Amino acid sequence: MRRFLRHPSDMPVELVQRKHAFLPRQRLHNISLGGVACNSSKGFRKGTAVELRIPMLGDQASYPGVVAWCRKQPGDYLVGIAFIDEETLFRARMVEQVCQIEHYRHQRELELGEAIPVETIACEWIALHAAEFSNATFT
Repeated sequence: MRRFLRHPSDMPVELVQRKHAFLPRQRLHNISLGGVACNSSKGFRKGTAVELRIPMLGDQASYPGVVAWCRKQPGDYLVGIAFIDEETLFRARMVEQVCQIEHYRHQRELELGEAIPVETIACEWIALHAAEFSNATFT
């Protein structure tokens, strides 16, 4: 199975089913670009065309994809969303990095008990996690 970047659960997403699939059903077993895994209150069938939206980041944070897999968990589902073109993959990857940095900022502020400038926390996250993020995701 391909590896999917786990989206931070404290940054809610919406999965909206689309009417048309992006890939012929026979190609779904070999989606090559990878994607994002996120929690959903609803389960989806493999091959369902969806749009991944991140409301906290505004209307532009919307990415078409296809459900690569869906696993039932206690209380919800973990859904793997595959991005099937390079442009969408690149955009989603950049947004996921922003989400990871924001998640990290919240953690660090709780630990320290004070606000941290975004630039400072971004540099800290990049120094600690950027190599891991670029090597271990969407493969």
